[in-house]
Amino acid sequence: MTTRYPIPAGQARATLTVANSRFLATAGPAPSVEVARALIAAVRAEMPDASHHCYAYLVGYGASVTAGMSDDGEPAGTAGRPMLAVLRGANLGDVAVVVTRYFGGTLLGTGGLVRAYGDATKAVLEVLPRTERVERRTLAVTVSYGVYAAARRALETSGGTITDEAFAADVRMVVSVPADQLAQAVAALDEATGGQAQVDVR
Repeated sequence: MTTRYPIPAGQARATLTVANSRFLATAGPAPSVEVARALIAAVRAEMPDASHHCYAYLVGYGASVTAGMSDDGEPAGTAGRPMLAVLRGANLGDVAVVVTRYFGGTLLGTGGLVRAYGDATKAVLEVLPRTERVERRTLAVTVSYGVYAAARRALETSGGTITDEAFAADVRMVVSVPADQLAQAVAALDEATGGQAQVDVR
């Protein structure tokens, strides 16, 4: 299972003109189908006079993705499919792209449309800022006061972020850890506390 993958860090837009038709490509983060649909709806609302709003999105990454696409009135297979093909080859997850077309009076033909929608998608991906999605797990850790400082150090060294602490008879910590460093964090904690830490993975 992929615990880290590249995603959009924000939105971007690129414009392409082909035979007087303008293609405005808008890309942004889509961590869920609902967010992807909201981006599509926002672009439609922003440019209601456009001829077409074709889109493609990938929610997830790698083998476990939910994909969607639409030709929005263009000839079948000339918009959504080439856009989705570009997205699939972009090594990016949780992403949606809407290509808005203002028809310029010249018919482009199916090959011309496939190229234009694919090129517009490539253009916006080139300027799209990127970041990394890191899947995290939560640890509930209970330690004695004697090993608290060592436990805290071990967790922070392993990439853990302490989100909550409660000081009672023992110290209870809630820790957020990158999923791919979970085993390392638990092992470091065990070593630092001489096996005294109680750990519950949530």
